[in-house]
Amino acid sequence: MKKFLKQASLIVLLACWGAALQAQQPSVSSGKQGQPAGKHVPQAKTHPEFNDYNAAYAVSGGAASEKAAEEFAAKYPDSELKAFLYSKAMHEYQTENNKPKILTMGEKVLQFDPDNPIALVLTATIMADDLKDASKDPDKKDREKKVATIKKNGSRALETINSDFVPGANVTPEQLAAYRKTLQTMAHSALGIVALKTDDDAGAEKELKAAADANAGQPDPYVWYHLALAQDHQNKYSEALVSINQAVQYAGADPDLATLAQGELARLRTLNQTAPETAKPQPAPPK
Repeated sequence: MKKFLKQASLIVLLACWGAALQAQQPSVSSGKQGQPAGKHVPQAKTHPEFNDYNAAYAVSGGAASEKAAEEFAAKYPDSELKAFLYSKAMHEYQTENNKPKILTMGEKVLQFDPDNPIALVLTATIMADDLKDASKDPDKKDREKKVATIKKNGSRALETINSDFVPGANVTPEQLAAYRKTLQTMAHSALGIVALKTDDDAGAEKELKAAADANAGQPDPYVWYHLALAQDHQNKYSEALVSINQAVQYAGADPDLATLAQGELARLRTLNQTAPETAKPQPAPPK
């Protein structure tokens, strides 16, 4: 099974994340804008800590932001603000499409903020995408540990998206709804991919259908492709044909996915004996 990191979804997530990061800049005396009622507001304990935080937060670039976060954490080991700086580093690495570092920073964020929905979604997504098939992974215990982490993070993300995702002050209700739909789609997708890679085809079908339904207005061809595979594995050939047509239709400019989807489409047309005309690739809908 070829690995796919859903770039279109990550671009949308990057936009919502930027809004969330802006909202998370704390002050010594005031709370976080948009902070859910009843939630503790992380704050600097001293003015030097707050000033050093602001200086570290202003750093750009993945490696530089990570270094700034590490130095701040070493200087202020008890600071409540460490998670924000690791979130900033994670954000910077995401703009650079550095998957290993996104994962590393995401794990750092979760050490200090275990219910951070964006870190939960990103770690689950990247780990699911990189998970090797059982036949190609000699370390069974390590693979089982990764599977458990993906399931835990993906499930926890779905529980926290509505309660712990804090948008920026200027985010409209429509934008907030779109951001949450993107997070839900990615969380369900990660759970579906890990189910598919652990031979739980029925579970994969359930999660991938949920991923498709969560953001029906922005079809994700990767979700539809993997949903077709899950249905194919269960001999649900007519349903798989419908799903793979969606994948082909929205594959857009991704030649690797388009090739695989067309191959699966040809297979399913044969298995179904009679099938509709081959779907013609169309550009993905505007984001």
